[in-house]
Amino acid sequence: MLSYQHIYHAGNPADVHKHALLCWMLARMGAKPKPLTYLESHAGRGLYDLDAPEARRTGEADAGIGALLGGLAADHPYLRALAAVRAAHGARFYAGSPRLAVELARPGDAMHLAELHPGEFDALHDTMRGYGARLHRQDGLEMAMSLCPPQVRRGLMLIDPSWEVKTEYRSIPDALQKLHRKWNVGVLVLWYPLLRDARHRTMLAGLEAAGLPGAVRHEVTFPPVRAGHGMIGSGLFIVNAPFGLEEEAARIATLFA
Repeated sequence: MLSYQHIYHAGNPADVHKHALLCWMLARMGAKPKPLTYLESHAGRGLYDLDAPEARRTGEADAGIGALLGGLAADHPYLRALAAVRAAHGARFYAGSPRLAVELARPGDAMHLAELHPGEFDALHDTMRGYGARLHRQDGLEMAMSLCPPQVRRGLMLIDPSWEVKTEYRSIPDALQKLHRKWNVGVLVLWYPLLRDARHRTMLAGLEAAGLPGAVRHEVTFPPVRAGHGMIGSGLFIVNAPFGLEEEAARIATLFA
């Protein structure tokens, strides 16, 4: 969807849920001395100025990183990565998942990022300059189908659509099954919003019926970040979930209690 720009939502409660668990998974997988491939289907611009007019217009970060991070352990990989980004760019910046992943990457790791929006892609190019990531201005799932299995087979893919196209809810279960068949050892991480109309339920029924291995579903709920906002929670569906994920997800859930 070429209208979506995450700057309006950066640092909101869903970002805290998604990024805290993403960083934990990358740190967990990176603890072994074997290289990783990181892929992302909808990378956005990778770095967000929370003083920008778009971010201040919605103020969603106030209910997210402004209210929730104090409940994390000081050495949590999410906080470590975010602190490194802010040390480089300033305290009012928030890192998108590509920039967080850079902070947790090691020599020998590979990274492929897809972004279709022309303005967001140009900003992503600036954000990721010098980090060795391969950028793809194309549909993220098409990128994944063409690259999987990656040369470095051990790795993780984040699938994080805008969900502004309702057909995505119907197509995602089939896409995840195809990706898993091509890359059966890859950790596949799907983020989805919990909306008042519960449109995600049919998609989840399809995913759960597929019997994908090591599947973990985790959801948190929170009040709407502003009047009239339809998102009331955040969900992750993870295939080949790393060991210990369910325990970490339970800890993250306490932030939203």
